[in-house]
Amino acid sequence: MKLLETLGMKALRGMDPEAAHGWAIKALQMGVAPAPGRLTSPRLKTTFAGMELANPVGLAAGFDKNANALDGLSKAGFGFFEVGAATPRPQPGNPKPRLFRLTEDHAAINRFGFNNEGMEAIAARLAKRPKDAVIGLNLGANKDSEDRAGDFAKVLKCCGKYLDFATVNVSSPNTEKLRDLQGKAALSALLAGVMQTRDGLERRVPVFLKIAPDLSDAELEEIAEVALESGLDAVITTNTTLDRKALSSKHKNEMGGLSGAPLFTKSTRVLAKMSKLVDGKIPLVGVGGIGTADDAYDKICAGASVVQLYTALVFGGLSLTEEIIRGLDALLERDGFANVADAVGSKRENWL
Repeated sequence: MKLLETLGMKALRGMDPEAAHGWAIKALQMGVAPAPGRLTSPRLKTTFAGMELANPVGLAAGFDKNANALDGLSKAGFGFFEVGAATPRPQPGNPKPRLFRLTEDHAAINRFGFNNEGMEAIAARLAKRPKDAVIGLNLGANKDSEDRAGDFAKVLKCCGKYLDFATVNVSSPNTEKLRDLQGKAALSALLAGVMQTRDGLERRVPVFLKIAPDLSDAELEEIAEVALESGLDAVITTNTTLDRKALSSKHKNEMGGLSGAPLFTKSTRVLAKMSKLVDGKIPLVGVGGIGTADDAYDKICAGASVVQLYTALVFGGLSLTEEIIRGLDALLERDGFANVADAVGSKRENWL
């Protein structure tokens, strides 16, 4: 890690977590964050949901909620990144404090509640996006909406022309009853509306679905059925968890979604189960607890075609991205894989 980043990370860890998050965004806007540029190799290049990626390591939604740091993120080494979640109308989210570092657990708990400036402000920034990046938007619903399912389609209609992909987020635990939309009937209806909107866009935008890690096997089977029937382009496994097992931090009982290292095993098992259920018909994004190249590689071998991370950057800094990408390349070479696509699902049985 560069000296400037080391000093910056030390300063950020002494701040309130949400204030530190704001300064991290500012660092990207000012061009003082790590910027290794395009990181790739013949092993790392891959195609995912029709998108050509320099590497399979992406940034998960939630870091750049309002698309304020698109230029900085485009230079940070990620193969792709996701901003948002965006809702039709601006909303402040839940009362502060709502973000907690669990340093001893290399984890975080958040209960933001889809705080964002609304789809129109975010669309205006996306309209000026860097053209050489692969950028997605996490679609959300307003907390007080009378038609939450319709909100996802509204955001896609507003922002779709500027996106490389869009994610339907029905798995955040911080908006009351939002996860109820993961039920088969509700999810089918919601996705039908989103797909109809997508079909009306000038350009076809791949649509992903982000699911929770706290689903039963029966619920996962239903989601897999809906995913296959609806024509989804990918499933993201998984969002944050409500599980609080084996945590050490004083913040372990805070309400909200837990992310980071403790989520790794649980989310990877859900990933492997979903991989078996969709049987290669829909590609998967592996998310949850990735903090090293080995973690990223484990997700890929469990069934993910690409991966996303976020919470580990709170503890390792943005330069961790380059470490993981280069380390993943070395692991693929070590095991004799000519391309990352050849490793997908190669050790799935270990997680079932």
